[in-house]
Amino acid sequence: MAKKTLRIGTRASQLALWQANWVQSELEKRYPDLEVTQTRIKTQGDKILDVPLAMVGGKGLFVKEIEEAMLRGEIDVAVHSMKDVPTIFPKGLSLRCITEREDPRDIIILKPGFKSFLDLPQGARIGTSSLRRKAQLLHLRPDFQMIDIRGNVETRIRKLTEDDLDGVVLAAAGMNRLGFAGQISEYLSIDVSLPAIGQGALGLESRTDDTEINTLIDFFNHPATAWAVKGERAVLRRLEGGCQVPIGAYGLVEGDQLTLTGLVSSIDGQQYLKKTLTCAAVDAEKTGISLADDLLIKGAGKILNEVYQHETFNQNREEV
Repeated sequence: MAKKTLRIGTRASQLALWQANWVQSELEKRYPDLEVTQTRIKTQGDKILDVPLAMVGGKGLFVKEIEEAMLRGEIDVAVHSMKDVPTIFPKGLSLRCITEREDPRDIIILKPGFKSFLDLPQGARIGTSSLRRKAQLLHLRPDFQMIDIRGNVETRIRKLTEDDLDGVVLAAAGMNRLGFAGQISEYLSIDVSLPAIGQGALGLESRTDDTEINTLIDFFNHPATAWAVKGERAVLRRLEGGCQVPIGAYGLVEGDQLTLTGLVSSIDGQQYLKKTLTCAAVDAEKTGISLADDLLIKGAGKILNEVYQHETFNQNREEV
C-alpha cells in the first residue's frame, strides 16, 4: 500500500517557510506514517517589492497563486498568515483551521538611544508597509514622517540603518517566530495600534470536498482563536475592505465571551473611528457585522471612500 502523502503549499519567504515547517512538523509528529512535502509558490505580492502594497491593488496578493495550485490538484493544504487571507474563497476551497494565535501586537524597533516611540523627536522617520499602522501612529504623533518599506522581516529591520529611519514597525508574531524578539524596542499596546484582522494566527486552507485531508488537519483548529478571528473577519467583510487599508479589528475570547474592537481611520489618522462590543463567542460573526454597521453609521464609509481615492491607491496603478 502506497504511503499517504500530504502536500503543503507555501510562499517562499523566511516567515512563510517557518510557518509551513511548523505545520509539517506537527503533522509528522501526529502521523508518523504520513509523508509531508512542501511546494514553494511565488505570489503577486512577492513579485512586486518596489511599490507600496496599497498601490498594488486587489485582494489576495499573497494567496491567489497558491489557491490556483490547490484547485489544479498540485497541493492539498495551503498555510497562510491569516492577516493575508481574503474573506471570500474561490469555489471549492475553504478555510478549514485557524491555529492558536501568537502575540497579536505590533512592535517597534527604535534607533539606539530611544525606549519608546513617544520619546522620538519631532518629525521622526518611521518605516512601515501598512496603512493601518501608519494611520494609528499618525493619530498619536501627527508629526511623524511615515516611510514606505517592503521586504521580508530581516530586510525591514535592516532598513532602520540603511534608510536612516528612527523606527520600523512590524508584527510581534513574525519577530517571535523568527527568533528576533531580542531586537524589539517596544510592544505597542492594542489601544495604541489595533492589530490587523487575524494577525498572529495561521490559517489552513483546503479543498472543501477533500474529507481525508480535512480530517487529518482538523486538530490544528484552536476554537478561541477561531471565534475571535471569525468576528474580526466579519468586520472586514462588512466594510468591504482588503488587508491593505486602514482597518483594524481584534477579538479576545475569555471563557465563552468575546470582546471585539474595530477601527477605521483616514490615512493621516485625523479621522478615526473605534468601537468595542462584547458578546457570546458563538455570536462572533453576527457581532462583527453589527460592529461594522455601527462604524458605517458613524461615517466609516465616507472615510474609506476617501482612502480609495487617495493618491496612495491610485499613483502608479497602471504601471503595476
